[in-house]
Amino acid sequence: MNQITITGDGVRLDGILRIPDHATGVVAFAHGSGSGRFSPRNQYVARVLDTGGFATLLLDLLTADEADDRRKVFNIDLLTDRLLLAQTWLATHRPTSGLRAGYFGASTGAAAALQAAARKPQAVDAVVSRGGRPDLAGPYLSRVTAPTLLLVGGDDGPVIDMNEEALAQLTCEKQLIIIPGASHLFEEPGTLEQVAREALHWFERHLSPASSA
Repeated sequence: MNQITITGDGVRLDGILRIPDHATGVVAFAHGSGSGRFSPRNQYVARVLDTGGFATLLLDLLTADEADDRRKVFNIDLLTDRLLLAQTWLATHRPTSGLRAGYFGASTGAAAALQAAARKPQAVDAVVSRGGRPDLAGPYLSRVTAPTLLLVGGDDGPVIDMNEEALAQLTCEKQLIIIPGASHLFEEPGTLEQVAREALHWFERHLSPASSA
């Protein structure tokens, strides 16, 4: 596990990069509002992906000062720009440069992941959304080509509706999984573990070298 800093576009973004031995892919995390690289939920998912042979980058898409500005927290264009900056860094960073890439987005970060996938489709091979707001990606949804998995809690009513509407707009390979008994943050016993398992299976399916054959 390495603490890294990505610079560009006049900002310095802090992140945590994990690279397991013989990594078969890399997943960049796009965190939701009020969250960052120390999110315990995303840290857990990253550890599970690590056991499956995937490198992970947990990055603060906003600086400490920006994180308190609600206008920037919900500025999907800005979050997307930052995620694409991170993806460019991963593509040129020697240990990760040859790996197929995925995005894991949570809450508003899911919208950034999908917009990034639409704006630079050649850079990403799979997207997973956890309790996300894919609807905030708006007109970009129909342009996403990367296989996309939407994970939503069964007790997260309004977000289920938003994900169903987004699913209808996606034209790529897609799947919506509703996890019974889970709320928006997947705090109930066993629910986050299911999120991690589903994410791992999706990335194994679409990021492994065999999947490109």
